[in-house]
Amino acid sequence: MISQKAKYALRALVALAKADEPGGSRMIGDIAEEERIPRKFLEQILLDLKHHGIVASRRGKFGGYMLLKRADEITFGEILRIVDGPIAPLPCLSRIAYRRCEDCRDEEACEIRRVFARVATATREVLDGTTIADSLAEEVPDGLRHLAS
Repeated sequence: MISQKAKYALRALVALAKADEPGGSRMIGDIAEEERIPRKFLEQILLDLKHHGIVASRRGKFGGYMLLKRADEITFGEILRIVDGPIAPLPCLSRIAYRRCEDCRDEEACEIRRVFARVATATREVLDGTTIADSLAEEVPDGLRHLAS
């Protein structure tokens, strides 16, 4: 399950992707109100995304937040890793935070690990293959259609 923070981050990025023009900015108060995200929490989330080069902010009359990358270059997987950390149902399956399970005798022979390895692979395929732009489209991307049914 993803955290509420990750869900808010994704909703904020979708809102930014809907900005009228490329490079268009949105005020944080408008996003918070429209997406029903607590403003202080949204500020923390956008600051974190700014530090990771996903969004930028501008001060002044025409200021606000904007996407630093195109919506079709930002994947759900990238955002979940920034906000929630590794995408792995078991620590022994994590690519970036691998940790051997303490109660496991042999990872290669572990039946539980084998099943969850398939889950992790399918999850990563969907999350790393789906962009913010894809989420705005009504159809599932061709490469992921088989997983959506």
